[in-house]
Amino acid sequence: MRLKKQKRHRKIVRFYTACFGFRQPFKVLCDGTFVHHLLVNHISSPDNAVSTILGAPVKLLTTRCVLAELKSLGDLYSESWKAAGKLFIARCDHKRRKSAEACFIDIIGENNPEHFFVATQDFDLRKKSQEVPGVPVLFGLRNALLLESPSAFQRQIVKSSEEKRLHMTDLEHKLLSDRQKNGLTSKETEDSSDENEALENQNSELQAATKANRAKRKMIVKDRVQFKRNKAKGPNPLSCKKKKQRQPNIALERPGQFIVEDNSLTTDGSALEISYHTMDATYITILPNCLGL
Repeated sequence: MRLKKQKRHRKIVRFYTACFGFRQPFKVLCDGTFVHHLLVNHISSPDNAVSTILGAPVKLLTTRCVLAELKSLGDLYSESWKAAGKLFIARCDHKRRKSAEACFIDIIGENNPEHFFVATQDFDLRKKSQEVPGVPVLFGLRNALLLESPSAFQRQIVKSSEEKRLHMTDLEHKLLSDRQKNGLTSKETEDSSDENEALENQNSELQAATKANRAKRKMIVKDRVQFKRNKAKGPNPLSCKKKKQRQPNIALERPGQFIVEDNSLTTDGSALEISYHTMDATYITILPNCLGL
């Protein structure tokens, strides 16, 4: 049960800090009824009790009108008057004493600019405080302190303010339309110059790209390993057989004339083979290799 109460109180505090700009340390306005409730229920160290509820450091304040009201009640509230005198004094600027309810309403004003928490046991003051946007209310129940949830009026104020932020005002809409008109006229004049600049930029970019490509190609060629291709070579002349030189055929003009066509050694080299021909026939003569050819 205690955990649920703490979660609910933290949720309420986050609502006021996010939507109305409350900041730490929180300022809490305490009237005479709230101080008297703390003394009757023996709630010692009210600073710690209130700070545990709000989950942040607090500063308890009261007004001179509240002190004067407690003093006027007599000896029954003398201890409450002494306890309230130890709190910080908030400025109320009332020359004549007013009731605590009227004093607090004047301090809070229309929108609570000082971001006060109101701590009271007065039901009418609690109800009037929740009719003002951004006024959280603290009250005591026996020996426990509670933080009231935001009223429907306060939630509606927050919702309407958020909707206003989403939409433009008439002045903002007019300024936007004027800027759009001025922007169209300036764009028309700048379009022609922009086109020329774009063409020049494209040409320069193309030239730079071609230069870069050439440089890259050179770098790539230099970086590659240069392999020499093996050219097709001819046969080894030492391993080849020598060609025979043949004399051209000469036509024989008269009978008895002969022409030597070829001469070669035999396979064993012991004889010389001579072939010649005449007009009638071809003859082969083998002579001994006497000359050592």
